[in-house]
Amino acid sequence: MIPPSFIQDLLARTDVADVVGRYVTLKKAGINFKGLCPFHGEKTPSFIVSPTRQTYHCFGCGVHGNALGFLMEYGGLGFVDAVKDLAQMQGMPVPEENVRPEERERQRQAREKQATLTDVLARAAQHWKQELKKSPRAVQYLKGRGLTGEIAARFALGYAPERWQGLASAFPKYDDPLLVESGLVITPEPQPGETEGKRYDRFRDRIMFPIRNPQGQVIGFGGRVLDKGEPKYLNSPETPVFVKGRELYGLFEARAALRNKGYAIVTEGYMDVVALAQWGFGNAVATLGTACTAEHAQKLFRFTDHVVFSFDGDAAGRRAAGRALEAALPYATDTRRISFLFLPAEHDPDSYIREHGPEAFEACVKQAVPLSRQVLEHAAIDCDLDSAEGRARLLVQAIPLIAQFPEGALQGLVADDLAQMARTAPEEVRRRLAEHQSRAADKAQRQRGDASRAPRTAGGDTSEGAWDANVPAFDPDTGGGWSGDMGEPDWGEPSHTGGGDTAHGSWASGGARQGGGRPWKKPWRDGGGSRWQRQGSPVERRPLPQAATPLDRIVWALVSHSEFWEQLPGATHDLLCDQPAPYGAFFRWLDRLLIDQGLQPADALLALMRGGEDGAPDSGADTSPPDLAVLARRVTQFVDVPDNKDTVDNLLNLIKPLELVALREELDLLTQSGELSDAAEARKLELVRRTLAMKLEISQHRPISA
Repeated sequence: MIPPSFIQDLLARTDVADVVGRYVTLKKAGINFKGLCPFHGEKTPSFIVSPTRQTYHCFGCGVHGNALGFLMEYGGLGFVDAVKDLAQMQGMPVPEENVRPEERERQRQAREKQATLTDVLARAAQHWKQELKKSPRAVQYLKGRGLTGEIAARFALGYAPERWQGLASAFPKYDDPLLVESGLVITPEPQPGETEGKRYDRFRDRIMFPIRNPQGQVIGFGGRVLDKGEPKYLNSPETPVFVKGRELYGLFEARAALRNKGYAIVTEGYMDVVALAQWGFGNAVATLGTACTAEHAQKLFRFTDHVVFSFDGDAAGRRAAGRALEAALPYATDTRRISFLFLPAEHDPDSYIREHGPEAFEACVKQAVPLSRQVLEHAAIDCDLDSAEGRARLLVQAIPLIAQFPEGALQGLVADDLAQMARTAPEEVRRRLAEHQSRAADKAQRQRGDASRAPRTAGGDTSEGAWDANVPAFDPDTGGGWSGDMGEPDWGEPSHTGGGDTAHGSWASGGARQGGGRPWKKPWRDGGGSRWQRQGSPVERRPLPQAATPLDRIVWALVSHSEFWEQLPGATHDLLCDQPAPYGAFFRWLDRLLIDQGLQPADALLALMRGGEDGAPDSGADTSPPDLAVLARRVTQFVDVPDNKDTVDNLLNLIKPLELVALREELDLLTQSGELSDAAEARKLELVRRTLAMKLEISQHRPISA
């Protein structure tokens, strides 16, 4: 099971606009973004992404949710796959909850070590950034490469002076073991009679390129010599926070440009990335002195559906392209584009764009070789296509590559192109392809059988099946409605749907439907939060006022008269269950309790809130039992429960101001987003009408002062 705290942390670090923007062209609309809804055809936008609420919503078809919900709805992913995708995008490893205490402690220590190392690396980056300002020689070098101060600041470029212990001025203890563990300092083997070799800085007299993970944390460095010297580029060694085969230089800085440009350019050098950004191609990234790996490709496709690999046109560049091709093949779905850009042998992207300009480079990108052609050209190396032997060799070399494509139309089309290139029947190629895939499947099955006979690890089964068995199906409307992960009990199907107008101003008003046309279920009854509270995001815990609030009065009215809950409209249930902790958790718990056990007297409800009897909220709920116990003590200090003076009408009057706030929030969202579709404009008029009516209702029931 994926821990609830991880889900909350993941969503807190995610910008929903970054996620949605990979698939939808978004335009700024006030404080929001708008675009054409990807879930139904429209010519005028009614799809709004709200960075402040971290939600998306379409006023045309009613779909709504957060970043996880979008990945599931748009990509057809299951909950676990969506979490893994989003976690990969943020550079966060997905933990497990069903592990032994010692393993959990080990994971906790690893997280603490990671945070400590990134702090050390960030301090070094800041130190070298200041040193760059003090070095006219280093500044002049960057200017000579055509870089401005603005672009240097964007990539946090620095300079490591030509001193053996230059970092001693940046850290109070130069003998700190963390400096060695982070790769900043080298400790050689001690000489005879010494307990430790004399430490010295790894990077000296080099332009420093901080390497940041997708979250913006510094995890390593690349250093380039200013003059002639070897090695030309020097990278940080691998550490607990830095693995070269997984990271891409410039990915953090390129996030917005990837969305705007619609594609990524993969280069081989740090300076290529910075130079391309200087000339308007901020969507460039670079591998870190290694060949492109499958993990690189997977990470790139978290951010864009079009990747252009840029290589030199010489033999080394062709070999690098071959490795990139093989790494990217498993991710070449029908909806993704992979291209290969080969520059003249005497150029790299940095030199080419400086000599020929951005327009010429853009033209090269447009003429990049598509994957379908490159895979056959790669397979045809050393094949004499004028001879039967050469064409047979082509088939032998190409079939395993085509078999790596995900199943789909593209795989079949490339197979047909291979048949034409090898001068054989398409049926023959497809037969060979099917045989190869069958053998590969048999081999994989044997390997799985061997693995299943092996003893299980202490951490338990981590297979895909084990994930799915532990994590319930996700309802996109539940606001994190994965009952196991948000910790709420599995409450099953609601026994009633409630009625009435959606006074909450909720996203689902007007009969919103899920993608399959089914009505949205009550969100809190499947566990977790609700659609209004950012679908799975951690519920904001606000400091409780010293005096009784309307929410306190609503709580004690429902504690005194649990039968009132059934008399409230379903939309009012939505509104109350969306309130900040601990109130929203109380209303969700009360709803489930009444379904399971029926009406409860006030004393019994208070005892359950205090955790004195069976039925107290589970410790995994979105608020813990002590929080509900605190709420019980809070309401009893303001009034003697039960309060027999309350009526349903009084309760509804207390709720009306909350409904007005919800209406205003939705109206603000529409107003701030500018021109929208007819459906959205009609909704705006309806919200204005209902807001005025609600204000009038509230004023009529408000006591008049003497």
